[in-house]
Amino acid sequence: MHGRRLATTDRLLVLSSPDSDEELARIHAWGEDRDIDVAVVDIGDSIDDAYDPDEPTLGITLGGDGTFLEGIKEFTRHGVPQLGINAGTLSFLARVESADIEAALDEVIRGRARVDTRQKLHATSGGLDTTGINEVTIEHVPPENPFDRKVTRLDVFADDEYVGQYEGTGVAVSTPTGSTGLSLSAGGPVHLPADNHSLQIVPLHTHRLGVRPLVMDASAEIEIVTRGQASLLVDGGRSHKILSENTVVRITGADERAHVVRTSYDDQFMTAITKKLGWGIRDEGDGPRELLQEEIPPKQQTLIEHAREVAIEAAQSVGDPLRELHGRVEEITYKSDKADIVTEADHQANRIITTVIENEFPTHSIFSEESEAVEGDSEYRWVIDPVDGTGNFAHGNPQYSVSIGLLESGNPVLGVVYVPETDETFHAIAGRDAYKGDTTIVTTDRDSLDESMLLSGYDPDGSFLTHCYNETQGVRSLGSAALNLCYLANGSADAVWEYDTYPWDVAAGLVIARAAGARITDRFNEEYVIEFDADDRKSLLGSNGPLHPALYGHLEASDLV
Repeated sequence: MHGRRLATTDRLLVLSSPDSDEELARIHAWGEDRDIDVAVVDIGDSIDDAYDPDEPTLGITLGGDGTFLEGIKEFTRHGVPQLGINAGTLSFLARVESADIEAALDEVIRGRARVDTRQKLHATSGGLDTTGINEVTIEHVPPENPFDRKVTRLDVFADDEYVGQYEGTGVAVSTPTGSTGLSLSAGGPVHLPADNHSLQIVPLHTHRLGVRPLVMDASAEIEIVTRGQASLLVDGGRSHKILSENTVVRITGADERAHVVRTSYDDQFMTAITKKLGWGIRDEGDGPRELLQEEIPPKQQTLIEHAREVAIEAAQSVGDPLRELHGRVEEITYKSDKADIVTEADHQANRIITTVIENEFPTHSIFSEESEAVEGDSEYRWVIDPVDGTGNFAHGNPQYSVSIGLLESGNPVLGVVYVPETDETFHAIAGRDAYKGDTTIVTTDRDSLDESMLLSGYDPDGSFLTHCYNETQGVRSLGSAALNLCYLANGSADAVWEYDTYPWDVAAGLVIARAAGARITDRFNEEYVIEFDADDRKSLLGSNGPLHPALYGHLEASDLV
């Protein structure tokens, strides 16, 4: 989940521990001032009745680490991102202090927080089937007779490979979130927990000095076989079971992951372990800004560079909701239901993008296909198509995109096109290089029609296909004008023809294609100019540049221009 998506939060769902009345009152007041609904559930109760899947929701835990872990259990089931507020207790996971509640929430709804994904684990054994965010421990059960055996033996397998027999207090299988204390006690590594999808087998008080923690991918299938009675605990006892001899415990990474919201008001991870665990390579007062401020100058950005960063984040932030809705379209057979989902996709994506842009650039105008224009008082105008290729989207076709362009005094200066189903991001600033992700892209250099591949947009009577198919290597129609221009920029095609276009179709793609070396004209072979009030259709002819004379001449001879 992308932090920019949180800008559309409509509801706060607070999981609260006892004695948090003061903090709750402040959260209620904050929400009332911003017309954001606040619902409260007591720790230990289910959030199911209070959760509304139709409202963009931020989960909040108010308490210590126990409350935070309970929130992980409740909010993850619904895919709700979670912010942990430390309500006056010693906490390692909930890292927003009470004094910073309002400031942290302001940062979240401005879309400036970060959302970490946290790996969870899934454990099964007999009648036990549960998930956790920290660890599964399998430990020796203390004997009633003090003279009986006080250690346990556990045989451990990973992906059907025999790891070995652990003899000692027991074994823990931990996620990166739960790795810290146990791993340190066993002489192993501490994992940075954010976006780290792994598991670790940790020996507990082993009787063999050479045994160390073992790290593996979260997809690994771990099996632990008891060779005596043992106690199984998940997340420090949130699930518990006494195991008999020769019981098999199966552990792997859970399919669902937790989404943890982090703000600039959180203690950073390394700061937290310095305070709580006595991390030995820095003093408690040291912070990254204080230590590095003189060595690393602050990042300098022009307005357009900052706008590109924001546009990329805004476009990528709608990827998850669009992919989810696209999957629902693929499962539906009735046209009316599909139309409802397509409308929801357009509106959801548009709201996220426009909210992010309004938060960052309140004086800019916004022109979107899916909403009324927002008139600002600067020379900058954003042009947005939240789902370019809605016909493809409606039929479960992956060829659709998110298009975000920026105009300065009417001239396109920035383009970002994001392809949710392939997770590709095309972007460029006018006068600079064009990129797909971090890789520079350029057009082809072909100048002959018979060597060229063409792309066609709307072709109402098939004239373009009829007159160009046999003269070229073929004509393809993708159904997204923004993608057509990006594939031209990327060298995946040599030219593109659009019978008619709207500003939101091409504002972003124009910048990307031109930055990659393309030539873009209208049907009169004049430079293509974006017009918002044109009465006539606005055709577009784009090529790699060298091909343009031959292509235009052929279209002119065929009476297509």
